[in-house]
Amino acid sequence: MHPKADASAPHPLTARAAPAPRRRLHRRPNRRVIARLLLGIGLGVGLAALGGCATVPDVEPVINQSAAAGATPQLAGARGPLSMEQSKAILDKLRAQAPNSDILQRHLSIETAIAESPLVVGNRTRILRNGVATFRAMFAAIRGARDHVNLEYYIVEDVESDGKHLGNLLLAKRAQGVQVNLIYDSYGSSATPTAFFDRLRAGGINVVNFNNIASPDDRDHRKILVVDGATAIVGGVNLSAAYSVRRYAKSGAIEGKPSEFWRDTDLEIEGPAVAQLQKLFLEHWSAQNGPPLNQAKFFPTVKPKGDEVVRTLGSAPKDDVPRYYVTILSAIRTAEQRISLSTAYFVPTAREIDDLIAAAHRGVEVRLLLPGESDSDLALSVGRSDYSELLEAGVKIYETRNEILHSKDAVIDGVWTVIGSSNLDRRSVILNDEVDAVILGRETGRQMEAMFEDDFKQATPIDLATWKDRPVSTKIREMFDTLWQNQL
Repeated sequence: MHPKADASAPHPLTARAAPAPRRRLHRRPNRRVIARLLLGIGLGVGLAALGGCATVPDVEPVINQSAAAGATPQLAGARGPLSMEQSKAILDKLRAQAPNSDILQRHLSIETAIAESPLVVGNRTRILRNGVATFRAMFAAIRGARDHVNLEYYIVEDVESDGKHLGNLLLAKRAQGVQVNLIYDSYGSSATPTAFFDRLRAGGINVVNFNNIASPDDRDHRKILVVDGATAIVGGVNLSAAYSVRRYAKSGAIEGKPSEFWRDTDLEIEGPAVAQLQKLFLEHWSAQNGPPLNQAKFFPTVKPKGDEVVRTLGSAPKDDVPRYYVTILSAIRTAEQRISLSTAYFVPTAREIDDLIAAAHRGVEVRLLLPGESDSDLALSVGRSDYSELLEAGVKIYETRNEILHSKDAVIDGVWTVIGSSNLDRRSVILNDEVDAVILGRETGRQMEAMFEDDFKQATPIDLATWKDRPVSTKIREMFDTLWQNQL
């Protein structure tokens, strides 16, 4: 955590507009090589070894083969796969909403080929902006549970909403006969007192500790709540007390230190798509040797609740193809008008940088909402090392102020939305178990674009000329920090 700057103070990076985009004629230089030259071959090689234990896979063959194959999108409803006629009607409606039907078809083909989960129709979705809204929705869903509550979170603490603590609520539901099952990540939740989990277990709640190894790698970074197989919440919000702080709060848990507001986004889903999240939860439960569960009502027949088309993507290091990574690359490449993207930890792969730049070069408005301060100084430094190249290409970058940005979401051309736990970083591609929801449709896209517009208004636009004038020592440190980028 880092102290915030005064919101009224002028930001040093605002002023002149970036120059017009220009065609990039060659790939960017390898900053790791430059860093090694600057810092000495011996030191550089030694440090590079720390960050080189995992590498980003080459997914170009997968994307190219999937696009060429033109796979027919899978669509499912409350009672299973839809007929060809039903699928065609829904796809035609989606294409009518998109700026270019061929572009949407190409993206759907790629996503279908790698997703291993169908597009599911008949869902109602609600965007939950920030922790207060998420906790209220979560507590309300749990209070209404009749059969089971399944939770899977990277960070689990005894959070509260409107004066009610999560632990008390879960124990109360268990006392009413509702199954309560919890997976928490041992590394992410290492600061949570063991007494909290012991209390839950003593009250009859099933608690599973994901990968009980004190290592920052192979972590369960997912955030999932499933209630009665019909309602789910997914996104970037952890069960952390940090989210209980309201914007502009003046007092915090640490005496004499202002509380930090965490900006994040979740998605509430009601409808048949919840079954996909339930399946992901059970896969982890089984892999972690959780006790047997009564699953008789885990997959009820859920009637259509709305018109949203949803697909959930569960990513894991064991996958041959990193599903979210291929999906976000495909979405960026097929964008025609605009891309708005937010990520808490911006440590992009070379392919992601190239695709964002290529989109800007072909006339797409590309806007990135990135953190102005972070709980990871290293990730912040590495991400900023890419700013100049992006700005030169015409990509617009905004840094948040007076908050810790933790959201991971994007909206493309107003019809393709993703909200989940995956950042635009290496960990989300090669190390973490993640979960993300893709929503196709104009209504969710409209809500997301409105939210982004509000975020951009409150953020600081980064000016290329001023950015290039930052101290040489800062630039050297950024290059040095990229040695660890595969661990971020």
